[in-house]
Amino acid sequence: MIKGCLTALITPFKDGKVDEDALRAHVEAQIEGGVDGLVPCGTTGESATLTHVEHNRVIDIVIETSAGRVPVVAGTGSNSTRETITLTGHAEEAGADAALLISPYYNKPTQTGLYEHYKAIAESTKLPLLLYNVPGRTALNMAPETVARLSEIENIIGIKEATGDLAQASDIMEYSSKGFLMISGDDFITYPMLTIGGHGVISVTSNIVPSDVSEMCRLYFEDKREEALKLHYKLQALHRVMFVETNPIPVKTALAIMGKVAEEFRLPLTAMQGENRKKIEDALKKYGVI
Repeated sequence: MIKGCLTALITPFKDGKVDEDALRAHVEAQIEGGVDGLVPCGTTGESATLTHVEHNRVIDIVIETSAGRVPVVAGTGSNSTRETITLTGHAEEAGADAALLISPYYNKPTQTGLYEHYKAIAESTKLPLLLYNVPGRTALNMAPETVARLSEIENIIGIKEATGDLAQASDIMEYSSKGFLMISGDDFITYPMLTIGGHGVISVTSNIVPSDVSEMCRLYFEDKREEALKLHYKLQALHRVMFVETNPIPVKTALAIMGKVAEEFRLPLTAMQGENRKKIEDALKKYGVI
């Protein structure tokens, strides 16, 4: 069900509110671009500054607009187990295909705490669940041994692994239950992740070029590895500028330059200025998307 390129969707804003029309148009563009799935309300979707009403509404819109054409993996994680259970419950009722759960940030639980957090959520829902390990955001790393324990829970089906550490990714694949999904959470290493048994990517860059990121994954799975590798290197220049400032500032700026969304963020994120904005423009021109 979950394989290939899934887009970590941005959340468009206009005049301080979610721009529902722009969100629907963006979902359509992603599906037309050939993506294999959609992930609303993750980090790239500025979930940390959405109200619960907005959060649920964004998920509803993405599910309604996609209309079953591709899987929707709803971002429902929080640093509060109770809050995560509530958000996940809404996603299940709304018809999401799965949920993506970031490890609790700021609290810094122990490995036992991480296990119990995810176990409690799994017991509260029938949705398939993806763990999400991103130490750069959460200030803690979920150990491969902990992931392996969690992989034994029936509806915990995989992990979005965003450490950028292929050794850790390999350990997870080695230790975890058969069929456990490894999804790259880092655009830069999607291709290398696939070579060690990964199943795809939850991509920031695919907001900009859904067809190329999707095609890279597709070519790899069709055993056209050399063609996939060429696309991997072609995409690297875009990947680099997508992270010249904190995600999602660059990707949302790029979409604004392309005329797709308003250049609007929620504080504490602010608009990109100066040299970095020019880097975005230059990369988009060189790639041929503007």
